[in-house]
Amino acid sequence: METPENENFRDSIGTINEAGKRAWVFPKKPSGRLYESRKLLSYFLLAFLVFSPFIKINGNQFLMFNILERRFNVFSFPFWPQDFHLFVISMLIGVIFITLFTVAFGRIFCGWICPQTIFMEMVFRRIEFWIDGDRSKQIKLAKQPWNAEKIRKRLLKWFIFLVISFLIANVFLAYLIGSDKVVQYVVEGPSEHLSTLFPLGIFTAVFYFVFAWFREQVCIIACPYGRLQGVLLDNKSIVVAYDYKRGEAENGRKKWRKGEDRKALGHGDCIDCKQCVHVCPTNIDIRNGTQLECVNCTACIDECDTIMEKIGLEKGLIRYASEAEIENKEPFKLTARLKGYIAVLIILTGVLTGMLFLRNDVEARVLRLPGQLYEHKENNVISNVFTYKLVNKTNKEIDDVIFKLRKYKGTIKLVSTKDNFTVPSQGIAEGTLFIEINKSDLKGDKNKLMIEVYSHEKLIETTTVNFLGPRSYN
Repeated sequence: METPENENFRDSIGTINEAGKRAWVFPKKPSGRLYESRKLLSYFLLAFLVFSPFIKINGNQFLMFNILERRFNVFSFPFWPQDFHLFVISMLIGVIFITLFTVAFGRIFCGWICPQTIFMEMVFRRIEFWIDGDRSKQIKLAKQPWNAEKIRKRLLKWFIFLVISFLIANVFLAYLIGSDKVVQYVVEGPSEHLSTLFPLGIFTAVFYFVFAWFREQVCIIACPYGRLQGVLLDNKSIVVAYDYKRGEAENGRKKWRKGEDRKALGHGDCIDCKQCVHVCPTNIDIRNGTQLECVNCTACIDECDTIMEKIGLEKGLIRYASEAEIENKEPFKLTARLKGYIAVLIILTGVLTGMLFLRNDVEARVLRLPGQLYEHKENNVISNVFTYKLVNKTNKEIDDVIFKLRKYKGTIKLVSTKDNFTVPSQGIAEGTLFIEINKSDLKGDKNKLMIEVYSHEKLIETTTVNFLGPRSYN
């Protein structure tokens, strides 16, 4: 069965030619109201991305994702492996938030917020326009032989791309190991930290490969988010859409002729100038409808509005709209599915907020030493041995730390020279302790004890343990 002519675009993607090889995309330099808004937002997000690992609040790095040491800072709040449940809930909130916006507004995240799009379109592509020129000049440069001009432009562009990729890799490393370490390594020199220089080189090579060669293929081939559109979008989702009713009318598109009455001839407002295709960074024709390759970058909206303004027609032939709005003039409204996502998002946000308020700056864990039961001592005293671990999640050390028993009369002895100790800032204190209780105070062979942790006589944490004793026979 043959594919209808107007459906041929579904048989391939715009970045692959008929021979199955890579078709390099040379988009036209975008301009317009939405593009200027995207630039402002992109500059803000770029500044946020670059400076976040170097900003500290209360001594904590604003954002850090130290996977090796399993330490995370989110908006300056430190998270340890013991807080993994909070991190999971945060990730779930992020996924549902993106899902909600995808259902409501399509792939708007990709066009306005995604780091791949921001770096590609607002950094690397703009450098390319500056060095190689606009679309027509880039195509001409690609076809011309390797003369002095082409070699000079290519080497300059590739060198700048490499430098920016290296800087991005350093910022990325600051998120992973901490900005203090990165600054220290830079000051001390790469020769002192060859083990770090190797992964830094890998990151640089990956970023250079992505932005210098792979480019829009990341969004089309590698990124799974684009494929979620087919599951999440419906005819009420607001996306970058072509108003085919207005653009096609009864007799379809037609080239523009000055003084011609298009309405009388039954032709739509689309003059088939193909500027919306030329400006597209993924080389699609938005007039074919919503497609996987579309990242909602709005370049086609600005370009079409410019053309409409020049020929004296109404803007908005390509705009943010839903299929239901174009087909039936239905305004946007919250559907049952959107309300469900909003409800789940509110519930999870409430749960996370409550957990954050209940979260302690210090976490204590006391566990029985493996293989040990109990020991009889003089004066009818029963002794149990435990290991303890205290995690300090703050940037200040906690000193004069002692353990006390709640309700039970007994003693806690640390296997150290002193009964008090210090927990370093953002660090761990661990060791071994003995709990000794008179047999007459025990209630059976298993007793649940509450251990209180104090610093300067101030209660900072509590934890429970099971204390074993001899079984009593009546």
